[in-house]
Amino acid sequence: MSEQAIGDYAVLSDCRSAALVSSGGSVDWLCFPRFDGPAVFARLLDQSAGHWSIRPVEGPAEVSRRYLPHSLVMETTFRTATGTAVLLDALALGKRERGHAMGDASPGTLLRQVTCTGGTVSIAVEYAPRPEFGLIQPVITCTREGLLARGGAQVLMLATSLTFRVTGSTALAEVTLKAGDRHAFALSADPAWGPDPKGWSRRRIRRRLTDTEAAWRSWSTLHSAYTGPWEEEVRHSGRVLRALTYAPSGAIVAAATTSLPESIGGSRNWDYRYTWVRDASLTLQALATAACKQEKADFFGFLAQAAATQLERGVDLQVMYGICGERDLSERTLPHLSGWRGSVPVRVGNDAWRQRQLDVYGELLDAANQTLPHDIPLDPPVRTFLRQCAEAVAHRWADPDQGIWEGRGPARHFLHSKLMCWVALDRAIDLAPALGAQDRVTHWQQIREQIREAIETKGYNPQAGAFTQSFGSLRLDASALMLPLTGFLPGNDPRVRSTIDMIAQKLTDSRGLVRRYLKDDIDHDEGTFLLCTFWLAQALALTGQSTRARQVFESALTHANDVGLLPEEVDTTTGQALGNFPQAFSHIGLINAAHAIRDAEAAHERQNSTAPE
Repeated sequence: MSEQAIGDYAVLSDCRSAALVSSGGSVDWLCFPRFDGPAVFARLLDQSAGHWSIRPVEGPAEVSRRYLPHSLVMETTFRTATGTAVLLDALALGKRERGHAMGDASPGTLLRQVTCTGGTVSIAVEYAPRPEFGLIQPVITCTREGLLARGGAQVLMLATSLTFRVTGSTALAEVTLKAGDRHAFALSADPAWGPDPKGWSRRRIRRRLTDTEAAWRSWSTLHSAYTGPWEEEVRHSGRVLRALTYAPSGAIVAAATTSLPESIGGSRNWDYRYTWVRDASLTLQALATAACKQEKADFFGFLAQAAATQLERGVDLQVMYGICGERDLSERTLPHLSGWRGSVPVRVGNDAWRQRQLDVYGELLDAANQTLPHDIPLDPPVRTFLRQCAEAVAHRWADPDQGIWEGRGPARHFLHSKLMCWVALDRAIDLAPALGAQDRVTHWQQIREQIREAIETKGYNPQAGAFTQSFGSLRLDASALMLPLTGFLPGNDPRVRSTIDMIAQKLTDSRGLVRRYLKDDIDHDEGTFLLCTFWLAQALALTGQSTRARQVFESALTHANDVGLLPEEVDTTTGQALGNFPQAFSHIGLINAAHAIRDAEAAHERQNSTAPE
């Protein structure tokens, strides 16, 4: 089983797939050629499921790392007793891709380059590809250009000038570097039935590393509009969200991995390498300050295509899709993998695609309202799709569902789902001219008021002193923090303030982090959720409690790893990262909370500056 801490990893992305590399220089997760493809390296989930490490032979080495400025090119520096070596890692982007074109022509190649910058350093390279999540132990042969690994549907080409010793399905090499020496590597995958792939030259690898760094910087320049507190953290979170975007379709995955658990040894281990309508919509909103017209069009066009005819046939909008619009995401387990720290089963696919989650209509229409023009008609497929979403909400809002947390028990009348149904119609009314739906506004207004009445009469529980998880329930749920965040109720509403206070008191742990809810029906205690913690910070800002909001925000921020990546959850006992990684939801929460705190503090300063002496 794998023991490496989740927070020890950094993510690499070519906006088509992702890799995770440890601080020790080991690539322990890589899916080719798509985020949701079978892993070539999966030591993240089982010690024998494949890896590729580049590290000093001498130990222990002092290690430091960073992303090169405004990019997702990873630089790891090893300082040994005899010298210093610098390792660069990146998934190559298309040649001379810049700005929003980033990822359009990514070649599906992992680039690595190790350079001795002082003294001498002996480097060990261990290459152990295990395609299809470790099921395949390939045949590795040496060629003039490097190593070919054959087995299964792909042939892997590792371009290198080093001489390797092959033992079974593992290749090993050692080399001593002196100052100025450099070795470069490029790993690519091609269909097994085609001609043998060609290796990359050292010059090409070096140039494409530089070009990939420039591509990320160009995108970052276009998305640097935010100024204020935590400026670098906000901009870096934007890059992480872009890294989780599948460029060919515009789909946005929830995380780069599968089956990293919500609790150590637990069974709630899900595959997050798909696009949730909810997560993707919120990602687009988080990037809205600098998202270009094409990014918005790509995303809504993707959803319109993926959901084609579902709504008009009376079928619920799926809560999630494959990254090319696939609908059937049936779940299966991989029993040959022992899981991260023994957390099994390891799953591929996600049966949540079968669930009814009514809140997704609200997140989708809220994103459309914030990012699409209101005064001109939208493209016909998108216009029809969004109008159908509003009609579906008007027809189905009173039904029970599985809720935002995707419980696999009986459907219930979840407060958050009803709230987001209200949001869906509220935003659709604003968008009516662009949707060509002025004739539906009166009907939507009537249903919107019915939803409001239901929430205000059934959602608030005086005994709990808060809006609760579902109608008639006493259970607190952090998703109730969305009431002021969506504008359903103002921050000064006594019921809102009471709900915020109760969540802060009852759902917050000793680290200042917030649980989703209490009394879960699972055997292991799940961690606190960083998204919920950022929600609390945002809600406090909206109620004028900026000092408390900052404190909560900083509590969450301390759980970013050394390269600024956030997990889904934090273990309540050890403080270690839990859940799939890096987590889009957490970075969305950071961006939105930072905006809210900045705006609340600016409003407070304006109020003080105009107050009479």
